[in-house]
Amino acid sequence: MAGIKGTTAFVFTGGGSLGAVQVGMLRTLMSYGVRPDFVVGASAGALNASYFAGGPDAAGVTALERIWSGLRRADIFPFTLASALGLFRPGGYIVDPSGLRGVIENNLPYRRLEDARIPINIMATDLQGQSVCLTRGLAVQAVLASAAIPGVFPPVEIDGELLMDGAIAANTPLRLAVQFSASRISILPTGYACALKDPPTRAVGKILHAITLMIAWQLMRELELIPESVDVHLVPTLCPLAVSPFDFSASHELIERAAESSKKWIEEGGLTRRALRKSLRLIVIEFLRRHRTGGPTPTSRGTPRRTRPRNCVPLWNEAACRAF
Repeated sequence: MAGIKGTTAFVFTGGGSLGAVQVGMLRTLMSYGVRPDFVVGASAGALNASYFAGGPDAAGVTALERIWSGLRRADIFPFTLASALGLFRPGGYIVDPSGLRGVIENNLPYRRLEDARIPINIMATDLQGQSVCLTRGLAVQAVLASAAIPGVFPPVEIDGELLMDGAIAANTPLRLAVQFSASRISILPTGYACALKDPPTRAVGKILHAITLMIAWQLMRELELIPESVDVHLVPTLCPLAVSPFDFSASHELIERAAESSKKWIEEGGLTRRALRKSLRLIVIEFLRRHRTGGPTPTSRGTPRRTRPRNCVPLWNEAACRAF
């Protein structure tokens, strides 16, 4: 893909079960005739990117909706006594990856990445924290590597190198799309659970929540670095969002909400407005000023009180999304 100009890229970020949001975004983008020349995906976004690359049309998105609507937590994170005991062995991990492998193998319509209908670029991370772009080879292995959350799933060996979750790389899928000379980029973020009533209690839930927060901050930083010559758009995430990235029971609801939110965004001119660095910076500064974590606000009687739950710091609200 390097050197190709005048092309459109879809960038799929990670986010666990919140990856269902991207399916709703895809449905709306397809209905408005927005189609990419290539896709880039990392972590959970690698699953959606790879499926979409095999069916980059409305029918393919419909099939992807059926997959997500039928997923359950146990399909991806099947906990067993054996996997729990694996933490105490060298190379230990919590979850047996056979469930995730089965979901990929049973649904992906091609065997090798180069056989996809449009170019697919899967982003993983090496043990030094550097991004590794996978464009050829076994698709199942590439997606497993990109989704291999450290400590949750085992790393995946490809060409003699151990690879893990693409979401933790020094570079993001967005920067990778720029490196491949995309002139137009549509980012499909998953967002994060900004309105959970209580913090996640399970270990994997905590890890996934932390990763979605990290991805949100990475995205803000990367948007500030995108050259002005690149036309970049950020499809709005859902807020408020009270679904944990460890909860697969709300996939249908997330798809429908995202489809409607994306439709509203497009009709209000979202695809005609570039995600401006200055606008993004002002939005974040203002939002953090109003919604600080843990910072007490004095009452009229001088007694400190919290303005919002400790674990709820939405970086993206409706006003912020419209600004993109």
